Amino acid sequence: MAKFITEKSVEQYLYDLLPARDAVLTEMEDRAKREHIPIIRPVVGRFLALLVEISGARRIFEMGSAIGYSTIWLARAAGPRAEVHYTDIDPVRFHAAEEYLRRAGVSRRVRMHLGDAAKSLDKTKGAFDLIFCDADKTGYQAALRQAVPRLRRGGLLVADNVLWGGEVAAPTSDREGRAIQKFNRLLYSSPQLFPVILPLRDGVAVCRKR
Repeated sequence: MAKFITEKSVEQYLYDLLPARDAVLTEMEDRAKREHIPIIRPVVGRFLALLVEISGARRIFEMGSAIGYSTIWLARAAGPRAEVHYTDIDPVRFHAAEEYLRRAGVSRRVRMHLGDAAKSLDKTKGAFDLIFCDADKTGYQAALRQAVPRLRRGGLLVADNVLWGGEVAAPTSDREGRAIQKFNRLLYSSPQLFPVILPLRDGVAVCRKR
């Protein structure tokens, strides 16, 4: 999105504070910018890693992974015994992710799913410690209904882009913006979740399952 949730100079300040990433992540960031590939960016990547480390999450499912940038942050934070499930519907991005994960040294702890994220989750048995939602925004409500039963008690549901460039703050004709508005209301009305939305980059929702 073109808009900034925080004031632009503050946003830049946060990015200037970040330590340099390794060669693989830096290459992925450059590619995403050049090819307009939607990735979470390093500020959110570090936040995801922190959530994993704090919660002790080991079994993780991503609903939408693109070229695997977020997957690397999650898998590294979760450690060598992790089981992180990557999903994407685009074969080109899927194969690019395979190579990046190999080069990042985390491929053995990642399970790869090519196809629809919801269908992949249905086919994967067991409960998860953390589910990260970053797929089609118009599908966020369906993803919420599907993901919550798959989380263990105390598990985390995390969703990106929940402020959608500020579109959610007022009535909007944007289809994705309206979908996210409904998703956010569902989060806060759910008796099963304790949610918080942070104005980090494009908005990140973090929910703990009661």
